[in-house]
Amino acid sequence: MIGALERVVDDLAVVNSKLLLLIGAPNSGKSDLLRQLAGRRKLHVLNIGAALGRELLTIPSPRRHLQAADLLKGLADEFSREGLLLMDNLELLFDQELKLSPLDLLRRHSQARRVVAAWPGTLTDNRLSYATTGHPEYQDYSCDGVVPFRVN
Repeated sequence: MIGALERVVDDLAVVNSKLLLLIGAPNSGKSDLLRQLAGRRKLHVLNIGAALGRELLTIPSPRRHLQAADLLKGLADEFSREGLLLMDNLELLFDQELKLSPLDLLRRHSQARRVVAAWPGTLTDNRLSYATTGHPEYQDYSCDGVVPFRVN
């Protein structure tokens, strides 16, 4: 599977959509696949939950939503190498208090570089979702501008 992923990542360099989402059930191997890709490319995976969480702790709670996107941009610039950024543990981006649109944020990052991220939700009928309908963090998006890569 890592070989197929590497081919798709290489192909991203010449297509309009430079955002590839690894999609699979919990414990399907998305994080492991990202680590394998990182090892082969001599990169580090940006763990959003840990890295962004650490940065946000230094900011007073009422101001976090104002700085979260900028903090993430700084982290993305730091972790990006050779036009490629690998991201995992995105759940923090869905925190209601941060007032972010996670997929739109990933799309913006993919305008500057290829982005490969482990999507913490599902893909059904060309719709990406996070959480379930009625859950406070529920999000639903069109799959436009995204290259889905299923991990089983």
